Amino acid sequence: MASRGGPRAAGTDGSDFQHRERVASHYQMSVSLKSEIKKLIYTHVGIWLLLLAQMCVGHLKLLPHDQVAMPYQWEYPYMLSILPSLLGLLSFPRNNISYLVLSMISTGLFSVAPLIYGAMEMFPMAQQLYRHGKAYRFIFGFSAVSIMYLVVVVAAQ
Repeated sequence: MASRGGPRAAGTDGSDFQHRERVASHYQMSVSLKSEIKKLIYTHVGIWLLLLAQMCVGHLKLLPHDQVAMPYQWEYPYMLSILPSLLGLLSFPRNNISYLVLSMISTGLFSVAPLIYGAMEMFPMAQQLYRHGKAYRFIFGFSAVSIMYLVVVVAAQ
C-alpha cells in the first residue's frame, strides 16, 4: 500500500490490512486436524511396537510361555498396519492428499479388519474365562485374552 512515511494509496488511511493477516479457516482446521491425526498415528505406532515386542518374545522364547503367550492369529496381519501409519506421516510435510487417502483406506484393511477378526477369534476364550474363570494363555500373570481385548479397544479408538 504505502511505505513508511511515504504517500498512501488514495481512499485509505493504511489500517485496512487486518483482513489479510488472518489465516483462512480451512488452513486453521488443517493444522488442528494434522495434530490430531499425528497423535493417533503415534498412539498406533506405540501399540504396534508393544505387539511386535510380544511377538518377538513369544517366537524367540526369551521368556517362558507361562509369562508371555504366543501371539493370536489376528496379530500377524495387524503387523502390516504400520504401512498406513507411515503413509499418513509422509503426507504431512507437503500436504500430499493422495498419501493421506491411501493411508485412510489401507487403515481399514490392515488395522480395522484384523481388530474385528481378533475380537471374534478371542470371543470363545473370553466367554470361557468369564463364565468358568479358566484362562490358558497368560501375559505376565494376567489373562492374555483380557489384555488383548484391552489392546483391541484402545487400538479401535
